[in-house]
Amino acid sequence: MKKQTLHFAVLVSGIDEEYQNTVLQGIHSFAEKHCIDISHFIAYGGILGNPKHDVGEYNIFRLVNLHLFDGVILLTNTISSPETVQRILDQVRAANIPAVSIDRDFGDCYSIVIDNRRAMEDMTRHFICEHGARRINYISGPDDNPESVMRLNGYKKVLDEYHIPIEEERIYHGSFRGKDGRDAVEAFLRSDLEFPEAIICANDAMALSALITLDEHGYRVPQDVLVSGFDNTYNAQNYAPALTSVERPLVQSGELACDLLLSHLDGKPKARVHTLTMEQRYTESCGCHIPLTEDIVRFKKHNYQLLEGNNTDICLINRMSCSLVECDTFEGYIDALKAFILETGCLEFYLCLCENWHQKINSSEVYVGGGSINDSIIEGYSTEMTVPLCYYNGKFHYHDSFRSTMLLPERSHTLDHTRSLFYVPLHFHERCLGYFVIGNTPFPLRSLLFHTWSINISNSLENIRKIICLDSIVQELDKLYAIDPLAGIYNRNGFKRETEQLFQKCMEENRSVMVMFIDMDGLKGINDTYGHKAGDIAIHCTAEIVQECCKQGEICCRFGGDEFIIFTTDATDEDARSLMERINRSMAHFNETSNRPFSLNVSIGYHITIPVNRVNLFQMITIADNEMYLEKRKKRQSKYLKSGLNPDSRT
Repeated sequence: MKKQTLHFAVLVSGIDEEYQNTVLQGIHSFAEKHCIDISHFIAYGGILGNPKHDVGEYNIFRLVNLHLFDGVILLTNTISSPETVQRILDQVRAANIPAVSIDRDFGDCYSIVIDNRRAMEDMTRHFICEHGARRINYISGPDDNPESVMRLNGYKKVLDEYHIPIEEERIYHGSFRGKDGRDAVEAFLRSDLEFPEAIICANDAMALSALITLDEHGYRVPQDVLVSGFDNTYNAQNYAPALTSVERPLVQSGELACDLLLSHLDGKPKARVHTLTMEQRYTESCGCHIPLTEDIVRFKKHNYQLLEGNNTDICLINRMSCSLVECDTFEGYIDALKAFILETGCLEFYLCLCENWHQKINSSEVYVGGGSINDSIIEGYSTEMTVPLCYYNGKFHYHDSFRSTMLLPERSHTLDHTRSLFYVPLHFHERCLGYFVIGNTPFPLRSLLFHTWSINISNSLENIRKIICLDSIVQELDKLYAIDPLAGIYNRNGFKRETEQLFQKCMEENRSVMVMFIDMDGLKGINDTYGHKAGDIAIHCTAEIVQECCKQGEICCRFGGDEFIIFTTDATDEDARSLMERINRSMAHFNETSNRPFSLNVSIGYHITIPVNRVNLFQMITIADNEMYLEKRKKRQSKYLKSGLNPDSRT
């Protein structure tokens, strides 16, 4: 069993981006050296342009129970929802544990920052002073992101310093995502303003997309237009032309974040704010030619490995998608998913689903995709989570449900290796299904398609959820078809369906069949005296008594109105009389104990025969009905003779 280790949480969105990925590399490097467990709570918000999807993604941050951790590292600059960021800060402050914020200073926790404004000022001056650019467009990040705002302010300050008019149409407000670069260039091309001499971008992802789009429209970089980025990522360095950018110490940021937490926990706190230095990298995209520093052989090898990895992951996702979509039961789905979990090479995997994730329905509420979400969870997770699939120590295990505040099943907290866990939301639009946890595998950071793999699980779960709901609907519709809603037993349709094969089998095997016909006495008097609601209660109570007396395989139904039928096979006259006695005794007991204003009484007739080809079930019902009528007639004759009257009605 491993010694007690420290456990840090990391809250981040978009780990498929190089910025986040590189910071996490620094965190992992430090954690491995110091045997620290890392739990990543990750989202992919602001990517698909779907607000409902973002709600489902950012819900993972509501799961975090920071009381279980020794410290937390925040990359909230990657989260595009200000409300989510504020909620995270409230959680951190309530937990009262040391926290480090990377690239954003909140004033009351450790902060690792860079001078974004100065870095962008230097880049803008370079374009003006070294290259003589005066028409300089700008592709910004989100307006509510502090880093983005500081970089934009740096650009504006230098334009003002050199008396260059600030034209808002030359500024495109994006979200730090690659597609913003393409959208920005398209917007600049549509503008009535003269095309820019230079385009400064707030990060490399947008800049690289802008380079590609410019090339598609026939613009050469740097001959026709200069371009720069920010972050100096691997892709930026190895693009052609190499991208002018600002190199920031991302790996160092991750390592320093862990070091600040560790020092704090050791009782040796360091300075609250750490400002890391940056370096301008003026290369080919702005016309400053600098020879390639990347070894070409290494570059080719890396790109081939990247291509091969993507092809492998695409194959995995396609096979997984085809396999999971074919599942029509939840049990089959779990069995199919197991094989694909193993292909990720993970040491741990937990599928944690909300208790009501499949949201079974009844006939009064039917959900079809796009309709009402009824009582589904939108914010947070259910108090108890189910674990239909978990894998650790080289085996799949069964676990009972656990409290969501524990994050994982209790026994999984005692594993004997240092852990790197990724908590990923499972949802369909904003509806929360649960989350999964994958651990000790390079897959989440290595693969550009991990997000797609995760979406695949969510969408296939939603498919299974709909199948479960449709099965529930079919069952409810079947009840409406076969079950009498008032009596709670079979109606004519259900009775016919349940008895047809039995009747045919008895005919083929020369076995006897019994049909018993039961008719309530005095229902009209109950309705007239106490109202139809009381009459309905009387029918329901009679049905309960009939059903309770049918405990030996008999099939009973409400045939209509106040009439009931019992069907059974291989019965004798003695069996039939015994059943009649049980029913009459139960009626008498009801009348003595129910405190109802009315009494229940029935007339019963039965018919037993070995059916032949010329006899059908409903002919037997008619015979049993006639036998019941004879009994009812005898009762009336006795009653009316005592009163000096003659019976004149069957009812």
